[in-house]
Amino acid sequence: MAKNETLEFKKIKGTKTELEIEVSDEFENILNPITHLLLENEDVEYAACLSDHPLANKRRLFIRVKKGSADDALKNAVKYLKDEMKKFSDSIE
Repeated sequence: MAKNETLEFKKIKGTKTELEIEVSDEFENILNPITHLLLENEDVEYAACLSDHPLANKRRLFIRVKKGSADDALKNAVKYLKDEMKKFSDSIE
């Protein structure tokens, strides 16, 4: 993925407790840390990043929560990761 390109997201399934999104042009560089953070959340029952083939450029992120909303769990994980990356970037400048 080029530096100025953005990832393409497509919501496959969305309920209050479950979310499935497809991300194009992503090779797990972003989804693996997000999945890891989701699994650390005690309100998340299940989170996984899957693909049809290791060389495919589309990944699916599945989230199921026990409490709260799947959308909020994802937003919180992304915000936390963004904040951590900002701290890391600031510390090496």
